[in-house]
Amino acid sequence: MINNNFFYSHGVKVDFFNRENLKKAIENSVIKMYEAQVVGFDLYRNTLDCFSASIDALLQGISMDDWLKQEKERQIQKTKQNAIGSLHENIMGSIDGVTSLPVGNLVDIVCEDKKIIAEVKNKHNTTKGNHKVQIYRDLAQKLAEINDDFTGYYVEVLPKGAKSYDNAFTPSDNQTNKKLPKREDIRVIDGKSFYAKLTGNDGALNELYESLPSIVAEIIKEQYNVNLDADSIVRENMFSENFVKAYGEK
Repeated sequence: MINNNFFYSHGVKVDFFNRENLKKAIENSVIKMYEAQVVGFDLYRNTLDCFSASIDALLQGISMDDWLKQEKERQIQKTKQNAIGSLHENIMGSIDGVTSLPVGNLVDIVCEDKKIIAEVKNKHNTTKGNHKVQIYRDLAQKLAEINDDFTGYYVEVLPKGAKSYDNAFTPSDNQTNKKLPKREDIRVIDGKSFYAKLTGNDGALNELYESLPSIVAEIIKEQYNVNLDADSIVRENMFSENFVKAYGEK
């Protein structure tokens, strides 16, 4: 169901998402990312690999101190990526009529109104072949349990080749070296197309992308009383270019 109310934040209009629900959906991830940046990271907490450290520093021609600074930044970024790993499932769950299920369920998303279930992955190349086989089987099992003309989707939020697609999902089984049976009710789809299905509007993902900086800035202001300039990010040419690089022309 589309929420027809209009919401504003720092001049950004949100038409196809309930703004307050969206804000609540991303709040935890945003806080974890911010705290990883502010608090930092203890490189020795999980035992530093002293062997790779010395070899890598030597190969790069840098000091061990510089290597540690470099590694710390890398680990902070990794922590941030982990914190944001379920961002899109949470955002989708904020859409009216859509439920984001807890970890441990066969699927991530259920939309009763549109008869959709989905397993959501952030990027097309983060799932290995054998894991895709398991996703297919999980979707098939859930569809059998529902038994009500639903369609199961494997969602690649960031698609391959900046293309839109909605195709039958037939991953190869590495044990049999054969593709799993083609079923029209088990599909692979890009993120932009899937958001369009959930909201009923082709521009939903564009709107989400453009509105997130202002909502993130509002969360940080409320939680830490720190002012972030969301407008400066949105005004950068690279802000729009990055979206086009990921999804093609708007």
